[in-house]
Amino acid sequence: ALAAWEYCRLAVAAGHAPFTGAATLLAGLLPIAVAGYLSGTFAPPVLALGAMVMLGLLGAALFRRGPGRHPLGAAAVTLFAVLYTGGTLSFAYALRYHNYVIDARGGTALLLFPLAIAWGTDTAAYFGGKSLGRHKLMPAVSPAKTIEGAVAGLVAGMLVAWGFAQWVLVPYASLALAPVTALLVGAVISVATQLGDLVESLLKREAGVKDSSKLIPGHGGVLDRLDSLFFAVPVMYFVLTFPHVLAPVVR
Repeated sequence: ALAAWEYCRLAVAAGHAPFTGAATLLAGLLPIAVAGYLSGTFAPPVLALGAMVMLGLLGAALFRRGPGRHPLGAAAVTLFAVLYTGGTLSFAYALRYHNYVIDARGGTALLLFPLAIAWGTDTAAYFGGKSLGRHKLMPAVSPAKTIEGAVAGLVAGMLVAWGFAQWVLVPYASLALAPVTALLVGAVISVATQLGDLVESLLKREAGVKDSSKLIPGHGGVLDRLDSLFFAVPVMYFVLTFPHVLAPVVR
């Protein structure tokens, strides 16, 4: 919800007119609905509710924006704010209740998998860029990021994935990845992590701001802290849907 609120602030600064209150509320409710559906606690009619949300946003655009205030853009930006924040993070529940998960401990371990890779990537990219960085990666989007830092982040992500698979997934989740598969998964999630960071930087550049907000003193906003996870978590779920990537440990 906070991330959606910050996203709308960026959109306003960039000249758009989203429905900030609706985006904040819907982004907070979406993960709850997904969690209830996947856990079996309750089964909301997801498709019907999604259709009603889109129609409601268009109706609000008709009455609250009018033709002179870009009504379709307002509805589209609001919906994207919800999907970009609450929608992507909802895949955390898809990992938690993955078909191969046998208990809460295993679900927690699988959920932590993309988080560990993202944190390892971000840390290595920062320090690698500081110490070795010479060539700019995308200076128009993020002037501080370097190719050397990106490579350091990629290598770290692969190593973290390999270690996590061996020392966390096997003992705590009874799930196994072949070493080469773990390295490939780490590479994919590391790239997704860095793309997520760059995309959020792009949004801030369009809005003309340094941080998404001041909610976290010294660290900016929620978007600044979660930008990589918006990409890493759903991409991890997508990767794990491929056959033979994950396998139950036979004891």
